[in-house]
Amino acid sequence: MFDQRIRDRLNLQRKTGLYRQPPEIESRAGKVVYLGGKPYLSFASNDYLGIADSPALKEILIRNVERFGTSSSSSRLVTGNFRLIREAEEAYARYFGYEAALFYPSGFQANLGLLSTLFEPGDRVLVDQHIHASSVEGMALSGADVISFRHGNLDHLEKKLKKIGGEQAGVVTESLFSMDGDLLDVERLAHLKKCYGFLSVVDEAHAFAAIGSGGKGLAGGVADIAVGTFGKAFGFFGAFVFLPERAKEYLINFSAPLMFTTTLPPFHAGAALDILEIVRKAEPEREKLAAVSRTMKEALIQEGFRAFGDAHILGVEIGNEDLAVRVSLGLKDRGILVFPARYPTVALHHAILRIGMTALHNRDDVSIFIRSLKEVMENKETCHG
Repeated sequence: MFDQRIRDRLNLQRKTGLYRQPPEIESRAGKVVYLGGKPYLSFASNDYLGIADSPALKEILIRNVERFGTSSSSSRLVTGNFRLIREAEEAYARYFGYEAALFYPSGFQANLGLLSTLFEPGDRVLVDQHIHASSVEGMALSGADVISFRHGNLDHLEKKLKKIGGEQAGVVTESLFSMDGDLLDVERLAHLKKCYGFLSVVDEAHAFAAIGSGGKGLAGGVADIAVGTFGKAFGFFGAFVFLPERAKEYLINFSAPLMFTTTLPPFHAGAALDILEIVRKAEPEREKLAAVSRTMKEALIQEGFRAFGDAHILGVEIGNEDLAVRVSLGLKDRGILVFPARYPTVALHHAILRIGMTALHNRDDVSIFIRSLKEVMENKETCHG
């Protein structure tokens, strides 16, 4: 029974153009990755500042592993609560302007652990329709009454807030959405928060380190709680939640993904402190990232592509899932790696090419991408199978 179900569902994935078979990367050198011994210019990375493969970061990791070892060897509530982790959390909270921080092993666990613990049955939580899958799962586990509002539409959010009246509520959204690439209207959210007094939770995973003065993101002063990940612009792994001290105490005592998972190793905290210094001084990289992202979007639109995105995450509308895969493969044949985002990552029949820009990209890379995309889209054999 189980084997047949698995076979049937995999076959359906293949028939509908939704089957996933990620390419196996042998190695990486900055913006270039190697598959089958061949180099590919990558636009499929969240390494926004371009530091993940840098000599400086490698030296940081080696130094901290040698000093602190490779594992915490237990969950935080057993014997994994190292002083160095607390010191790193305090440094991050201080730099980003929050009362406290709590490190999680991954971004998915951070959203899952935060939302499933913070909210409970009887709570009313308004969520943007395009929040990350980890936030969706977290809200489902919480048992709270989830009320969705149209993506990025804060007028619709206000209508929902008026409807529930003066009841205490939470609002969950993102500052830079991972597939749409659009930015949160922070000023409008701040106004609504002042009027309605809700608890605001903002996922800044794609913004922290890459956007804002000093890489401090967009929602500072508006978000009561913010979520970030080391695995994107920080070039590392793991995640963090910025929150009030009492909420941190609450999560330590009740958040299952934190309580029952081996905590991040102490070398991670040591490296995180060093990476914070890189982020602090990375204004040139942030400026370059913003500039090359604008160049890419403008070039795509000029060439007639339906492109969108307000920052370093850009999308090109394709529509058909199977076509999106074939366009991606056509670009791969031309030495370019780019991700075809399909259902359920995006809405059904609204597949896109998801372009991740980094500070390592330049105008020549943009020209190569545009030229290759035009060739693929003009190739009837590729586009129509």
